[in-house]
Amino acid sequence: MTETPGRDDLIPPVPRITMQAFCETPELAAAMEAAALDRRMQKAHVRVQTGGAPAAAAAFSQAPTPNVILLETRAQAQEDFLEQLDRLSDVCDAGTKVLVVGRVNDVRFYRELIARGVSEYLIGPVEPIGLVGAVSGLFSAPGAPPLGRTVAVIGAKGGVGSSTVAHNLAWAFSRKLALSTVIVDLDIAFGTAGLDFNQDPPQGIAEAIFAPDRLDANMVERLMSKCSDRLSLLAAPAMLDRTCDLTETAFDHLLDILRASTPAIVLDVPHVWTAWSRRLLIASDEIVVVAAPDLASLRNAKNLVDLLKAARPNDKAPKVVLNQASLPKRPEIGTPDFGKALGVDLSAVLAFDAQLFGTAANNGQMIAEIQPNSKLAEAFDDLARAIAGRTAERRARKTLLDPILSRFARRKAS
Repeated sequence: MTETPGRDDLIPPVPRITMQAFCETPELAAAMEAAALDRRMQKAHVRVQTGGAPAAAAAFSQAPTPNVILLETRAQAQEDFLEQLDRLSDVCDAGTKVLVVGRVNDVRFYRELIARGVSEYLIGPVEPIGLVGAVSGLFSAPGAPPLGRTVAVIGAKGGVGSSTVAHNLAWAFSRKLALSTVIVDLDIAFGTAGLDFNQDPPQGIAEAIFAPDRLDANMVERLMSKCSDRLSLLAAPAMLDRTCDLTETAFDHLLDILRASTPAIVLDVPHVWTAWSRRLLIASDEIVVVAAPDLASLRNAKNLVDLLKAARPNDKAPKVVLNQASLPKRPEIGTPDFGKALGVDLSAVLAFDAQLFGTAANNGQMIAEIQPNSKLAEAFDDLARAIAGRTAERRARKTLLDPILSRFARRKAS
């Protein structure tokens, strides 16, 4: 019996499987249909039916069983369901995983189910995210290292500095949080990650995308360039020798490889709206929308936030970063009004500093390398902590240090 995962838990995506659910209540059927639409289930083929274990035994008496069978039981007599399960096992193919949802919280019943080969037992009612977590857990090896977290950064319009935010965010992950990080420049024709990190690798993401048959972990490792001990770059070629008309699933295999080996993957998503960019955004663990304080950014950011909220009902809302704020003599939409119009709290407000950002861009450096203690560098650090879930830890440490610092201050004053 497993606990239902929360909204903040990092649930690995479900592999390409077939699954059939046999429900006895409309509530579970609705929850299963909602779970099938979750971003982590996009590779799974799910079919929801009624009838419970008897219907499953009848259905598979003349047909092969799928990779996963979900059964719901409302039987008051546990022996009746165990007999139904025995009849199903007679027609069940080897390797099929069975997930049972019931209402009985009984250790003896749970042991009987496990003894009959049931993979997992959930106590209803179960929310859609709980079903997603349970199905995902069936294919997660015990003791295996956790999959990496993907963070997609996209601009609400062109020129708002989303690439700059993505690159500095990746730097904060690697330096301040000590996470091995890969930044993936998805703007194949015009990407700037190589320039921003002062790198000119001979190979990069184009070789991975245009030769999918040869793509494996060793090849990805060869294509990445090292920016620091913990930060690697999968750069864009920034060449126009071929067009970039990519399929919707063009980046799926690459991201699967990166997630298996890297704790943090920052996706620098260009300002385009294609099938592959929409798929990447919806499938990412965290999304950062970068906007400027103007009307076009507000409209586009609102559209992005609303769409992503609807497409990701079991995830947190996208984080919104207001960049290029406080530009002298430029009329701007105020920060409170901007966040209120979007219906979300702004995760960061980055003041415009032409000297600092221009120097960093021309030198191929990050903000923290030029001014480590600046407010902008701290803003990127705080954003990285918020995405990684380290803000509570930071506040706790600060609270513990406060009395000590206050004591020293009082002694010095006296």
